[in-house]
Amino acid sequence: MLPAVVKLCCGISYPHLRNMAGLQRAAVAVIGQEITQLQRWGWIQHPTRAPAKFRYNEPGGEAVNQMKDQLFYVKKGQEALKKALRVLESKEGWKVEITESNGDVIYSKVMPGGRRVFRLESVLEAGVDELYDILFLRVEEMHKWNPSIQQIKVLKHVGSETIVTHEVSAQTAGNLIGQRDFVCVRHSRKYKSDLYLSGEAIQLESFPPLAGFVRAEDGPSCILLHALGAKITHFTWLLNMDVKGWLPKSIVNQALPRAQLDFTQHLRRHLTASARPRAEC
Repeated sequence: MLPAVVKLCCGISYPHLRNMAGLQRAAVAVIGQEITQLQRWGWIQHPTRAPAKFRYNEPGGEAVNQMKDQLFYVKKGQEALKKALRVLESKEGWKVEITESNGDVIYSKVMPGGRRVFRLESVLEAGVDELYDILFLRVEEMHKWNPSIQQIKVLKHVGSETIVTHEVSAQTAGNLIGQRDFVCVRHSRKYKSDLYLSGEAIQLESFPPLAGFVRAEDGPSCILLHALGAKITHFTWLLNMDVKGWLPKSIVNQALPRAQLDFTQHLRRHLTASARPRAEC
């Protein structure tokens, strides 16, 4: 998507570009070269659905700033995925935290700095594409089936693989952490039959914490969807979160893995409810 935008700005809109100052034209050229290189590495792919439109009637400087903005979010999402995968691929330091009767297992390890991260391993009766649709494409609908979420709003669409979201957790009984809000970059990446969904917190001056809420920070976190069959997926979820506030680590380290198990339980119920109408047809 981003290479196409550069071509539109530099080619189709040539009269518009011609009116730019020299430094602005140079900036467009540099961004175009960097995006082309990222595409060669396989980190930027062409979209499968229509991207957000630019307003080409804006001054040249605004167009350059928009392209820099887009590139920033794409890179942020890619870097979050790389960092999360390094944690997942590390075999040392993991210990079993919880083992459920349905086969779900949660592991944990302590990272440099003392924060504990959690890795959930589970098997879901759903295809990779179905889970991708639920967890990424229709992320704004998550509150409909997950009572721990009050709202998720997509603030920015950056092509088909990267979005910026604002999430508000719900006030639920037994919630030891309390309500939080999050702003993060979410990025998707497909490799062969595997699909990766990464996320990491981002600071937006235009979107400060909500009144009465603590702004928690996510990531880098990652979900790995690995197809075991047409309708069976191995689900790996690395949860790396700083909930902020004045909570003891013991409470946080008890609440986060419990939240992972609750999320997976709600997801299974949603998958079952979604499959029932299709079976009845």
